[in-house]
Amino acid sequence: MPDAPSGDAVDPVLLPEAGLADTVIGEQPLTFGGFVVAIGASAGGLDALERLFGALPVDTGAAFVVIQHLSPDHKSMMDNLLARYTAMPVQVAGHDMPLAPNAVFLIPPAKSMRIAGDRLLLTPKPEHGLSLPIDVFFTSMAEQCADRGIAVVLSGTGSDGSRGIPAVNAAGGFVFVQEPADAKFDGMPRSAVGTGLADVVAPAEALAERLSTHLRAPRHASMRLLAGSPPPGVAEPLEGILELLLGSSGIDFRDYKPTTVLRRIERRMQVQRTASLPAYREALAGSVEEQAVLRRELLIPVTRFFRDADVFEHLAEQVIGPLVGREATMEPIRVWVACCATGEEAYSIAILFAEAFQRLGRMRPVKIFATDVEQHYLDQAGAGHYPDTIAAEVSGQRLERWFMERDGGWTVRPEIRQMVIFARHNLVADPPFTRMDLVTCRNALIYFQPGAQERAMRRLQYALQPGGHLLLGPSESLGVLHRDFAALPGRGKIYRLLRRDRLGLQLDSNSRHETSSQRRATRRRPPEVAPPSAQAWVTQGERQLQQVYLPPSLLVGPSRELLHVYGSASELLQISEGQMTLDVLKLLPRELSWAAGLLLQAVATEDRAESSAPVRLGQGEGARQLRVVARRMGETSGTADAGGAPVTLLSFEPLELPMLGAAQAAELDEEQRKRVEALERELDLTHESLQATIEELETANEELQATNEELMASNEELQSTNEELQSVNEELYTVNSEYQEKVDVLNSVNADLENVAKATATPTLFVDEQLRLLRFTPELMQLFKVREGDRGRSLEDFANLLDYPELFNDLRRTMADKVVNEREVRSRDGQWWLARMQPYAARVPGSTKAVMSFVNVTSLKDSQRMQSILDSLAEHLAVLDAQGNIVRVNEAWRRFAADNGDPDLRHSGPGHNYLSACASAALVDPDARRAHEGVTAVLRGHLPRFTMQYPCDSKGQRLWFLMHAAPVAHAGGGAVVSHIEITAWVDAQLQPGTGTPLEDPAR
Repeated sequence: MPDAPSGDAVDPVLLPEAGLADTVIGEQPLTFGGFVVAIGASAGGLDALERLFGALPVDTGAAFVVIQHLSPDHKSMMDNLLARYTAMPVQVAGHDMPLAPNAVFLIPPAKSMRIAGDRLLLTPKPEHGLSLPIDVFFTSMAEQCADRGIAVVLSGTGSDGSRGIPAVNAAGGFVFVQEPADAKFDGMPRSAVGTGLADVVAPAEALAERLSTHLRAPRHASMRLLAGSPPPGVAEPLEGILELLLGSSGIDFRDYKPTTVLRRIERRMQVQRTASLPAYREALAGSVEEQAVLRRELLIPVTRFFRDADVFEHLAEQVIGPLVGREATMEPIRVWVACCATGEEAYSIAILFAEAFQRLGRMRPVKIFATDVEQHYLDQAGAGHYPDTIAAEVSGQRLERWFMERDGGWTVRPEIRQMVIFARHNLVADPPFTRMDLVTCRNALIYFQPGAQERAMRRLQYALQPGGHLLLGPSESLGVLHRDFAALPGRGKIYRLLRRDRLGLQLDSNSRHETSSQRRATRRRPPEVAPPSAQAWVTQGERQLQQVYLPPSLLVGPSRELLHVYGSASELLQISEGQMTLDVLKLLPRELSWAAGLLLQAVATEDRAESSAPVRLGQGEGARQLRVVARRMGETSGTADAGGAPVTLLSFEPLELPMLGAAQAAELDEEQRKRVEALERELDLTHESLQATIEELETANEELQATNEELMASNEELQSTNEELQSVNEELYTVNSEYQEKVDVLNSVNADLENVAKATATPTLFVDEQLRLLRFTPELMQLFKVREGDRGRSLEDFANLLDYPELFNDLRRTMADKVVNEREVRSRDGQWWLARMQPYAARVPGSTKAVMSFVNVTSLKDSQRMQSILDSLAEHLAVLDAQGNIVRVNEAWRRFAADNGDPDLRHSGPGHNYLSACASAALVDPDARRAHEGVTAVLRGHLPRFTMQYPCDSKGQRLWFLMHAAPVAHAGGGAVVSHIEITAWVDAQLQPGTGTPLEDPAR
């Protein structure tokens, strides 16, 4: 069973009083001291943050803390960007900065941030290792704010945040996640949803609406509920909810502390927007899905690898090391990890065993039975796959040795996985395992009621074999069983079992199915036990009576094993040479063994006492006579095993030897003595033959028991599941999942590759180191004489249209040097191509392949040639589109713009509208108006060309230009505008008497 939420604080619960309206603590929005909203975002998070804050009201009363993955070398502008979308003050957090309501705080670069009380604490971001700032803050918020903390996960890659979400949920906080399909990068949202603990999953704007509703919701009083018995108006619907869960899951949550149960029900009522407990009970009865969600709410898997690392180190030294170092034997080491949740603790213990075996240099079978009451968590544990954030919990050396990196996370290796057998088991209701060397149960008992705690502890004790060890959580104790254990020195609550009574565990299989009335009647029934002091005297009196009046007796188990010796029966036992055994028939003298064996068989089939004929032991004066009596104990003490075999009490009652007179003794002549001796020898042979048959049957029985042991599942006395079959099923499920995953990935990659090839319509080919064609696009046929069936042939076998003799050498050099190579080449039809060669690693170590693509750059070449022609002309040229936008200028235009204060062409370069510039200047310059009208007429086709002269002041002198506009003859339209300096011509015209007249420049 997973951890449940902790804490004894009184939390508000939406529960109506009997016959009264809800008591509202506050109708006004909470001021700070109420809610802290932690928002985690990464890649693509800016868009989500803008949409979220753009839809959030500014008066929710909450403090918003934004945690992002920021580059330590880049100054963030997030405060300025977010300030455009919200009226709340936005500021970068400083160390020890107090939180404030209706304000936004941003994590600074190169820092990790935590919350302590109402202040934000900053620490340097770790330089090495995995940085998980969102998980760090979520966990801190859960510890400090409890149910006032709200976690929000937005767009981002990876899985940061998913390890902190269980802590927020366990503390009573809420989790809001952006819908993965709505996020630009769905890694973080998908991982958050995968925890199964997201309360709301929606697009960013809808998250803002749900978040606002939650922050403004009134909180309801439930103080009297938690202080004592619930009032009748609450008790009945609450009992109905718990019985619904009992019927659907078999889990009786009445064994849990009411504070925990009520807080989790309140959470679901808020998520479902249900106003009262009876209404929620009705909704729960009609929704199997909501029942499953509430059940998981009550069973929160707050766990991680090597939780409390020093405790695991102590466990490895004090328990696991000695277990592994015991004398070499193939008897498996047996471990039970109770309440394993999603399996991290079970795998941690398996890793410790594997490391101990590695140090010792030898192996030994280990069976780790990991159990939990929630099948959903067992399925996750069985998959053995965890997010990449476990790198913060598991050292790099252990990750490399015991995990495989897959699908953006880590999967435990098969040698670890095969040690662990996962099975569903209810710690407080199901029978326990047996003969365990180590049992762990951490952070689960503290959430049970006292009676359930004691039942669980007795099961844990019963599971241990003598000398076995028990590991508990830091807040858990042994309770009434403290005298039966010895604590190991050092950190962690590790105990060694000193003693236990194997017959003392009482299992009530019907308790979990009691109705509420039966449960209440049971609780009202007075205890039927004597006071502790009187009980001690009763026990001492029984011991005195046993010593005085009880005949020598042996308590024999279902497999004829000796369980207990009463009185002076130890005098009858004989220890033979060879391997030690507890088989009572092998420990008794031959005469008694024969009689005892018959009686054990008799009482196994008939429930009544059986006795033997008198049995004579010894000869001469030391002879004595006994009668063996067998009494079946199963019916009266409930100690029969799961298969019905009884526990039997063998008593040896002394009898008086018959006294023979001298005359009678004389009558026994020699012939009679020989006859008696012959009968005794015949009887001895019969005994030996029967004993041999018994031993053969015992051998066969032991083999069957060994086979049965391998096939039986979690509980060996009242078991219903086969261990080996369960293990095989888990392994097959894992293998099938892995194969299916690989097939899906392969199909997806192939489909993506085909679609990319079709979408680009670019000639592309893939080759190996021998230049064999692995794959190519149909467009490659434009350049190479290849067909679809030519895959696998060498590229050198095909003719091509490229003027590129170094092609094959360049491909080999690209793969050898592992560098990208680009070159412009020309085909024989006059087309220009950009050939790009890029290496990539193959699956075979040390092997490299290459992909080569050809991009047609003929148009680019033509454009470059046209630009060079324009740049060679002296006049200032600009090419306009049909709307008058400048699309191209020549070098002379650029120089003139630079000489007149526009070196970067910010006002007169491509992208600016020529007509708009003329229209702006037309207000003060008639020449600009004439230019605007003329160029407009040319663009619209009203004039075939337009020419005008105009003055222009540049660098402190007046220059004269001749402007000429002519249309461009192509489908898109447009015009070419040229400006030719004619200052010299104008000056000649203005000064008469000069030499030869100049030609009109307009011609």
